[in-house]
Amino acid sequence: MRWWVMWMVWLGALNAAAAPREGLEARLQTGDIVLHTSRSSQSQAIQKATQSPLSHVGMVEVTEDGAWVVEAVQPVQRIRFSKWKARGLKGGVLVLRPQALTAAQRQRAVTSAKAHLGKPYDWRFGWGDEAMYCSELVRKAYAQGAGVAYGKMERLDSLRVKGLEQQLRERYGKRVPLELELVTPASIAADVRLEVVHSDFPSVR
Repeated sequence: MRWWVMWMVWLGALNAAAAPREGLEARLQTGDIVLHTSRSSQSQAIQKATQSPLSHVGMVEVTEDGAWVVEAVQPVQRIRFSKWKARGLKGGVLVLRPQALTAAQRQRAVTSAKAHLGKPYDWRFGWGDEAMYCSELVRKAYAQGAGVAYGKMERLDSLRVKGLEQQLRERYGKRVPLELELVTPASIAADVRLEVVHSDFPSVR
């Protein structure tokens, strides 16, 4: 009977891999940029500082076995889109698609992002490659893979950081580097070179 059980397990896995994508997932393409409201401990601070509900961002890769998201969490990882979407507050998601880029360029950007898999999350929002935060990963992946840098670099003190002094001291210590330049999920979401494919955030775009 053992061969029969093994055959059934194999058949089930084959059917799961070949199952058609449905709903929003069926509309996704490799290279799409996806954002949501994270449930992480730092999400509210990011939302307040950027005046946006969007606090996390990743990149889509569509394969024969479904849609995945490459994201910088702890550590940088590749996760099924369905699980990534469910992690966001109320399942809300914004899907953006780069305009004027070929499928090959978008694939190269995703490949560039995947080169950072396993790296730790950068809690200090630095710009080195030894650790990554979510919007840094997306900006660098497209810059390196397709020659386009989405979002813009902003100084920390240009954001709405008033009232976040305690959180900043916990992260940086006594001296908060207000001159630090970083890219935020909200900045990427606002980039007009990205076309809206789907939005559960009508007030954002």
